[in-house]
Amino acid sequence: MIGQLRGSLADKRPNQVLVDVGGIGYLVQVPLSTYASLGELHTEVTLLIHTHVREDAFSLYGFLSAREKHFFELLLSASGVGPSLALKILSGMNVEELVPAIRGGDLARLTRIPGVGRKTAERMVVELKDKLETVVIEATRPAVSSPAGVEADVLSALVNLGYETRAAESAVADGKREVGAKDFEKLLRGSLQALSSPNSRAARG
Repeated sequence: MIGQLRGSLADKRPNQVLVDVGGIGYLVQVPLSTYASLGELHTEVTLLIHTHVREDAFSLYGFLSAREKHFFELLLSASGVGPSLALKILSGMNVEELVPAIRGGDLARLTRIPGVGRKTAERMVVELKDKLETVVIEATRPAVSSPAGVEADVLSALVNLGYETRAAESAVADGKREVGAKDFEKLLRGSLQALSSPNSRAARG
């Protein structure tokens, strides 16, 4: 099993990176928080890896922090939550938001994440609530700004999360007005907030 990869960042896009380790390229699925914190292409990167093996696939999921990897694996322990959905959950809401939402049984907030229906949200609350009692909420660290094309990156990220392109475009526009377009993570969070707000153009569209 692969537990860690250290190498050159050969390519990156929302939810997926290519890490060159000694001439071998490893395709790794990542949450948006990890993507937003990565450096420039061809710089060294170290990712903690969760290896998922099935009969027809061998998939790698990467994280910059042990905390996020641990939370990803906690999500996998909930019935009906596979790696792809767990990655979408971590991309749609960071750990500092997820923990209180699950502890408090906030189904309305959890079901705003694309792919999370009410039954899945209920199972997450029932099965993970006790496991999260010892998880401490940390202050969110500022992420490294994405290079040129922040708006395009955020739009791509939202589409990858399952939002319709038209709604995603409106959300990015709303987010840009609120937080600007210099920082990927800030714009992403602003856009997600716009999508979850019943009064926004993005939510209506």
